[in-house]
Parts: sequence; C-alpha cells; structure tokens
Amino acid sequence: MEWFDAVVQGILLGGMYAQYALGMALMFGVMRIVNISHGDLVILLSLVGISMATAWGLAPVTVLLILVPLAVIMGWLLQKAILNKVVGSDPLPSLIATFGLSIALQNLMLQIWSANSRSLPGGGLESQSIDIGGLYIGLLPLIVLAVATGLTGGLDLMLKRTRFGRALRAAAADVEAAAMTGINPRTVYALATAVAVGILGFAAVFQALRSTVAPADGPSQLIYAFEAVIIGGMGSIWGAFIGSMVLGVSQGIGFRIDPGIGVLAGHLVFLIVLATRPQGLFGRA
Repeated sequence: MEWFDAVVQGILLGGMYAQYALGMALMFGVMRIVNISHGDLVILLSLVGISMATAWGLAPVTVLLILVPLAVIMGWLLQKAILNKVVGSDPLPSLIATFGLSIALQNLMLQIWSANSRSLPGGGLESQSIDIGGLYIGLLPLIVLAVATGLTGGLDLMLKRTRFGRALRAAAADVEAAAMTGINPRTVYALATAVAVGILGFAAVFQALRSTVAPADGPSQLIYAFEAVIIGGMGSIWGAFIGSMVLGVSQGIGFRIDPGIGVLAGHLVFLIVLATRPQGLFGRA
C-alpha cells in the first residue's frame, strides 16, 4: 500500500507537470520555438492572480476565469511583438530572445512583489482529501489531474480535427509551402502561442493554490516542462502528458525512498530516457 500510494501521489503530481508541459509541447514540440521564459510566465500569472485575489477578495474560480483570458492576450502579444521576429528553422534566435525576456520578467517581478513567497488562498480546498480504502487523495490534486487530462484531450483534438490545427501543423512543417496555400504563418503562430500561454493560466492558479510561489521559481518550472516534453517525445501532445506522469511517479517513488532524492529521481529518469530513447517514448526516431 505504501508504494501504491507513492505511485498515486506521483500521478497526481504529474497532473500539475502536465499543465506546464502542454504549452511547451505546443511551442517547442510543434512550432520548434524554445521559450526559456515559459516558467517565468507561470510565476508572473500566479503572482498577478494572488494580487487580484488579495485586493478584490476573489475566489480561485473567479481568478481562473480572469487569468486565463489575460494569459491568452499575453501569449498573443508575446508572439506578435517578439517571437515572430525571431522564429525560423534555427531555434537559437528564439532561445536568446526568450532568455532575455526571462531575465527581464524575473527582475520585474522582484521589483513589484519582492522576493517573498506567496500563495493563493483556496478557502480550505487545498487541504481537503478523499479517503478511498485508507488511501487519502487530495481533492485539489485530483481536480488538477482532471483539468490536465481535459486540456490534453482538447488540445490534441484541436491540432488534429480543426482547420487551425491543420494550418499550424502545415506552417510548422514547411513555412513557405504553407504560405503558398494561403496560410499566414505569423498569425497562426500568434494564435498558437496564445493557446499555449492560456494553458499556463490554469497552471498558474493551481500552482499558487498547491504551494507558495516567488519570482525566482520560474526556472524550476521550466525544467519540469522540458523534461516532460522530451520524455514523452517531441510533437506528441499525449506524449507530453504521459511524460509528465512518468516524471511525477519517479519523483513520488523517490520521495518515498528518501525525501532528499525525490526531485533527483525525476532528473535521473529523464537522463535514462534521453540516453536510451532520445526521441522520447512516443516520438519518432
């Protein structure tokens, strides 16, 4: 039961990582845009949500309803103002541009919110649990996992079944050929980044509910997103979801073995997958 509980808690933790990874899977895995500011955007949105809840006394659901559209607008502006100028077959320009953006966002957050940790009050939701035969499952992590599953399914259907999804995959495969068919790659990329950052709006609220956040926390969220996408396989949305589960379960088992090696266990599993199957679990060789 002890190890089964570790696996269950790891899957629930993977639900949180999946929300980091979905936006990364869309930008990095599909559009080949390396967004180093990915984790900082999560923290920025978390801090904005916490400030709104504190100033106006908003419930987490209300914060979520405000924050997700705000994140969509931020993503659209990010692509239009910065990434469309550096996007191309070479990922290095986007990496350099978003690295500079990451540094700027961290310093901006330090100026506005200082280095103190904050959290979003959940009205007791964060401490509620469900007893299933002696196995206690947190209600909030269960909600996070359900939302992550729904977002993954919705994003996968969007890419496969909608005109926008086909246009995005065409532009990612060959920009010039897509433009010849009437697709505007810059507009398609801007909408895709809006969706990717909009997903981070969900992650921001749940992260602020689950734990405290501080301006310097962005890089650690970025690492988890990258690892989940690479474990699952580049370009695979469900692969990013499964990669998040693998990362979460490995950390859950690691924490059960020794609290000091939980995070390290996840990194080791990532390195093992990278060494034995570089294309990821669901990627093509």
